[in-house]
Amino acid sequence: MRVSERVACADFPCTDVRHDCYVVPGIDIRPADVSIVLISEAAPPDPADYYYAGGEALFEKTTVQAFADAGAHVSSIRDILGLGVYLTTAVKCGKTGYGIATGTIRQCALLLEQELALFPNVRVLLLMGDVSIKAINDIARRAGEPRVIPAGSTYKIRGGEFHFRGKRAFPSYVQAGPSFFIEKTKRAAIAQDIAAALRLVN
Repeated sequence: MRVSERVACADFPCTDVRHDCYVVPGIDIRPADVSIVLISEAAPPDPADYYYAGGEALFEKTTVQAFADAGAHVSSIRDILGLGVYLTTAVKCGKTGYGIATGTIRQCALLLEQELALFPNVRVLLLMGDVSIKAINDIARRAGEPRVIPAGSTYKIRGGEFHFRGKRAFPSYVQAGPSFFIEKTKRAAIAQDIAAALRLVN
C-alpha cells in the first residue's frame, strides 16, 4: 500500500503553509507490519529533506541518529521501517514561519486521521512536538473524546501515561530538522521516549 494513494488534500485551504512542499508518504508499506507511528511537525522546506527522499535527506539523518541514540541498530529510514515504525508529519505542507496556525493543524488533522486509520496494528504513537500533539488532540476533540495529551509544557508532561484509542501516546520533542543536533537536553529526552516506545512493542 502507498499512503499517498489513499490520503490526499483536495483543495489546499490553508494559507500559512507552503503548498509546493506538500508531501504524503509514497513508500510501499504493509500496514499490518506497522506497530509504531512517529508523527513530527511539518514537511520540510526542501522535499529532498523528507523522510523517504533518500540521499542526504535531513529528516532521515536526524531521525536515524535519534533511533541510534535510543539504542536501536539502524543506519537508514529503511532500517527504522524494519522495526515496524512508520514516519509521517502532522502537517503535510512546509512552514512559512516559526509557528503553524491552529486552523491549519485542524485541517491537516483530518488527513492524519485518515492516515492513522490505515494501520490496524499500531500500538504506539510518538508525538514529536507541539504540532503533532495538537493534531492528535484535535482528532479526539472532533469525535467527542477527551484530549489525549494534557495542556502544559512537554518537559512537565513527559513521562505521564497517555492513551488514544487503545494506543500508548508519547508526547516528545521534534526530532526532524537541524535543531536536533543543537538542543542536547531535548535530544536525550527524544532518545528516552523512542526507547520506551520500542520496548512496548518488542
